[in-house]
Amino acid sequence: MGVLTGPLPLIPPTGLTGSQPAKGPTVVALGGGHGLSASLSALRLLTSELTAVVTVADDGGSSGRLREEYGVLPPGDLRMALSALCDDTDWGRTWRDVMQHRFRSARGGASLDEHAMGNLLIVTLWELLGDAVAGLKWAGALLGARGQVLPMSTVPLTIEGDVRVTAPDGSSTVTTITGQARCAVAGSLESVRLLPEQAPACVEALTAVELADWVVLGPGSWYTSVLPHLLLPEMRQALCDTPAKRCLTMNLAMDTKETSGMSAADHLHVLRDYAPEFSADVVLADPASVSDLAEFERAAGMIGAEVVLGRVGASGRRPVHDPLRLATAYQDIFGNS
Repeated sequence: MGVLTGPLPLIPPTGLTGSQPAKGPTVVALGGGHGLSASLSALRLLTSELTAVVTVADDGGSSGRLREEYGVLPPGDLRMALSALCDDTDWGRTWRDVMQHRFRSARGGASLDEHAMGNLLIVTLWELLGDAVAGLKWAGALLGARGQVLPMSTVPLTIEGDVRVTAPDGSSTVTTITGQARCAVAGSLESVRLLPEQAPACVEALTAVELADWVVLGPGSWYTSVLPHLLLPEMRQALCDTPAKRCLTMNLAMDTKETSGMSAADHLHVLRDYAPEFSADVVLADPASVSDLAEFERAAGMIGAEVVLGRVGASGRRPVHDPLRLATAYQDIFGNS
């Protein structure tokens, strides 16, 4: 067997991916982190025509270090999306574990500590190819991913937010915080912005949204994973103009560090406040997460959506989506369109 020398071609060789499910609807899933990973784990059971569009504003942990040191897109959420699409074979499961592996030295303080192997692999491909989209295609081919993963933007983004701080004397002031990691634990954000304001969207992601049968937005951290897709001007326009049907998937936990005191209806009001032109066809929610159904249905109606309730949470105390239950809910929604 020969040895591959020279630069990698931009298009990965065929024949590296695992077995694929029967072709289903063309679906684009948008989000980031664990929320997007949950929707992809479900959607890959339903279709081989699947594209993940991932936020690129992370500035914490391994991703933040690589972003700062190498000037690249933060790879962490992209890695998680690729891992969620791994084929359910020994090959796919092994490479999923490789991608998610984190280095931890026995004594601590080593330069590789807390870096995820998948982050390093993705950055390596970016350096060899000089192309973010091509690097993700190569990584997906290696993993046998059921679908493709694309960045939301071709440049690293920064989330900036305003948060109200209450002093001991009861007075309050608004202060600006910068970075996804800080915004995610801010408590109650009064407004958020993406920087640079006119950042370019990934062309391939815009095309995928335009050609989709269904677009699925959420679940995920509302201000830092879901809303950013509607803050990026070109992506917001694509999501509003696409002929695809749109499904908004709600979180299982509403009152989080990022959305303190917010109800399910409040989450929908946020989307309408930031993108009043955006509409959805379906809002999928677990009934346990909706405290006031009538209020929630009114809020969904404001964005043109029908509410579909389904028990999509996993058994146990942690508020995480069950892939099989979520897949069943998506299948019913897609089938009834």
